[in-house]
Amino acid sequence: MSERNFYYIGIAFFGMINGIFNQLALIFALIHTQILAPSLLFGSVPLTLMFASLMVSTGTIILAGIPAAIYERYVGAKDDSTVVSLWIWLAGTAILTLPAISNFLQFGL
Repeated sequence: MSERNFYYIGIAFFGMINGIFNQLALIFALIHTQILAPSLLFGSVPLTLMFASLMVSTGTIILAGIPAAIYERYVGAKDDSTVVSLWIWLAGTAILTLPAISNFLQFGL
């Protein structure tokens, strides 16, 4: 397993933690999902909650990737992400996950 895979695993881990345990973002996504797409998930609240959690996780990862993309653009990386940009992405995801850390530590996995 290469070093890059550990960064990807960490990024996905922090995204998952934020999607599950960030109550404020989860409620925001849940309300908007129920308003904008009530029939998409058959009106099921548990399915809507899972979809909202997935949306928060995805949004966290995308939002944290913006500084890494700006860095890659500044440096001129052409082929693939550098170790520094992956580190920036991981750190951004960890920072965005800070509001959910206390809930994660309280409940655990």
